[in-house]
Amino acid sequence: MSPDELRLSRQAADTRREFLGRLAGGFGTVALSQLLAAEGALAADLGPAVALPSGTLPHHPAKARRVIQLFMNGGASQMDLFDYKPVLFKKAGEAFDPGAGVHVEAPTSEPGKILKPPFEFRQHGQSGRWVSSLLPHLSGCVDDLAFLMSMVSKTNVHGPASYLMNTGFLLPGFPSFGAWTSYALGRIADNLPSFVVLPDTRGLPYNQKGNFSSGFLPTQHQGTVIQASAPIPMTDLAPPTSVSYITSEGSREGLSLLGRFNRAHWQVRDQDSLLDARIRAYELAARMQLSAPEAFDIRGESEATRKMYGLDDKVTEDFGRRCLIARRLIERGVRFVQVWSGAGGPTANWDNHSNISKELPSVCSATDKPSAALLRDLQARGLMEDTLLLWNTEFGRMPFSQSSEGRDHNGGTFVGWMAGAGVRGGASYGESDDWSWKAARSATTSYDFHATALHLLGIQHETLTFKSGGANRRLTDVHGHVIHDVLS
Repeated sequence: MSPDELRLSRQAADTRREFLGRLAGGFGTVALSQLLAAEGALAADLGPAVALPSGTLPHHPAKARRVIQLFMNGGASQMDLFDYKPVLFKKAGEAFDPGAGVHVEAPTSEPGKILKPPFEFRQHGQSGRWVSSLLPHLSGCVDDLAFLMSMVSKTNVHGPASYLMNTGFLLPGFPSFGAWTSYALGRIADNLPSFVVLPDTRGLPYNQKGNFSSGFLPTQHQGTVIQASAPIPMTDLAPPTSVSYITSEGSREGLSLLGRFNRAHWQVRDQDSLLDARIRAYELAARMQLSAPEAFDIRGESEATRKMYGLDDKVTEDFGRRCLIARRLIERGVRFVQVWSGAGGPTANWDNHSNISKELPSVCSATDKPSAALLRDLQARGLMEDTLLLWNTEFGRMPFSQSSEGRDHNGGTFVGWMAGAGVRGGASYGESDDWSWKAARSATTSYDFHATALHLLGIQHETLTFKSGGANRRLTDVHGHVIHDVLS
């Protein structure tokens, strides 16, 4: 047996011993027996136990310990926000011709005339970053941000592009960035999930929960979805008050009985990793009965903090609330928090096909102030010293018009930024062409982005693997390089 195989074998044995110890303590829930019975797990032979990578990570000293990712669902228009291109103003209304006989196509429409940004641009900060007037709050933060100015996607279709930015693959079934982070580094706190998702209150994004999936990783690493604006953000943590027959004594007796059943099962089939994952999930739920309500309760925040996040304004209240909760969650030990702007569908997101001048201002107004507030709040509390803050979208928009005033999808170039631990504020990497149509220099793939983020978390992206379907899978597939130009 090789040293690596011996190490994994010992980890698996430790996991089994830990599992038996937890069962002996009576943890879990009575509902688990119903779940396992429904899935046949109490009698099924489910394959070998999975050894987690504990004890092997981080691969090198980490700059960041946790992550907050702000995801702009729908394809944020780069040339209307951060990628200032004078030629679009000079040649507005003309036919788009990039020269050299290049054939121009659009994914869902016929290419229209060159469309100039209908908003003013100005330079900001010592870095001189050009930013649209639609982002007055983030424009004051540019010297704290590192911009990836020529990100590219393999596709112009929302679903596959969203999968690519979130999982590293165009197809469903692969673990998300947050799940990989949870798998590699584990939980910081025992009473909250490692990976939490705060979707737009109007609905889930394209691909629904596939963007937060654990894929073939153990299920305990999938994103825990929280409805931040609901009266009870996380349901089913406690029995309903109307059910008087569920008593503490009855629960203890049920858990004790369940523990005996599970011990008997484990002694016969100690390779059942899915049972282990379910036990872990229900143990966490039991601990969250005390911790979660406090984490989501923002009533104790000062009036100044609430106002800074825009909770006093209907336009910014929803995204501001979720940004504030994201800060509270990472403050309390959540490893990875994802905050989404925009639901799936043709409207109420960043997918501005019809009219840029009417559609883009509303989503910018809803997110600009809370995003800047989150950055400033993290800095003021000293949390940026070990937190990585990310702003992403799945692709960009075209420099020519669709429906006279809108823009079509464009995977040829788009913009993202990062800030916080290990990031060089005011930096930029890459450049698009004169039209913001294609990447012209230092194109940045999702693999490069993920490799860089993992590097800041102390992880070598080539080394973080999981064997599935006979292949050693990783978040960056067989690609990716760390972008050292944006690192401090």
